[in-house]
Amino acid sequence: MSVTTDPAVGAVPERAGPAGPETLTIVPARHPWRWVATAVVVVLLAQLVHGLVTNPVWDWGTFAAFFTADSILKALGVTVQLTVYGTVLGFALGLVLALLRLSGSPFLRAVAFGYVWAFRSIPLIVQLLFWFNLSVLYRRLDFGIPFGPGFFSFDTRDMVSSMGAAVLGLALHQAAYAAEIVRAGVLSVDPGQREAAAALGIPRLRQLRRIVLPQAMRAILPNAANEVISLFKGTSIVSVMAIGELFYQVQVVYGRNTRVIPLLMVATVWYVLLTTVLSVLQHYVERRYARGAAR
Repeated sequence: MSVTTDPAVGAVPERAGPAGPETLTIVPARHPWRWVATAVVVVLLAQLVHGLVTNPVWDWGTFAAFFTADSILKALGVTVQLTVYGTVLGFALGLVLALLRLSGSPFLRAVAFGYVWAFRSIPLIVQLLFWFNLSVLYRRLDFGIPFGPGFFSFDTRDMVSSMGAAVLGLALHQAAYAAEIVRAGVLSVDPGQREAAAALGIPRLRQLRRIVLPQAMRAILPNAANEVISLFKGTSIVSVMAIGELFYQVQVVYGRNTRVIPLLMVATVWYVLLTTVLSVLQHYVERRYARGAAR
C-alpha cells in the first residue's frame, strides 16, 4: 500500500485493487495414485492376454473347432428358448402377483405374499427336480368334487416333459422375484398421479397401463434386466435334468474328447456375447423410458 499527498486533505493511503485472473497462479490438479492404479491394471491385462495367447492349455484350435459346431449352436438355441419362456411367463405372473400384493384385500395380499415367500425360500434346483419328478409324486390327477368322487382323471407320466418342467420351474421361480421388482417400481410412482387420474374419471386399468407403469418402468428396468441376465446364465442349472442346453452340451462334448478347458471357454464366450447383447438392449430400452425425465 502506497501513500499519496493531497494538499487539500493531507496524506491519503492508496489501496491496491483486486487481483485479476491474470495475476493468479493456476496449479493443475494432480492424481498420482490414479496413474499408478491405471498402470497396474494395464500390466495385469497385458499379462492376462499374454497368458491366453501363449499358454497351450487353452487349446484355441479346439475352441475354434467347436465354437460354431452344430451341436453347440442347437444347444445355444435351447438356452435362449428357456430364457425367453422363463422371462415372459415369469414377469407376466409377477405382474399379477405384484398387483395382488398392492390390492386392498388382505386375503389377496396374503396369497401373493405366501407365493413369493415360498418360491424365494426353495432353491431353484429343488423346484426343478420336483417338477421333473411330478409323475412320481402324483401318478394320476382327478378332476371332480373336492374331497369327493372324481369325474375324470389322467396319467401324469406324459403330462410334463423335461423341457416343460424346466420352463415351468424357471417361470414360477422368476415370478416371485419379478413380483417384488414390479411392486417396487409401482410404489416409486407418486400416489398423487393415480389420485389425479381417478379425479379425472380415468378407469383403473387405463391408469395402470398409461400412467403408472410407464413411470414405474424407470425403476423396474435395471433390476428386471439383472434378473433376465441372471436367468440366462442360470439356465445352466437345468443340465441336472439332462436337457440339451449350452452347458449340458459342453459337458457332453468334453466328456468324449477330455478337452475340458477349451470347451468351457466355448460356453463362457457365448454367455459373455449374449449377456452383452442383453446389456445393450437394456441401455436402449432404459433410454426410451427415460425420455422427459433425464437430461
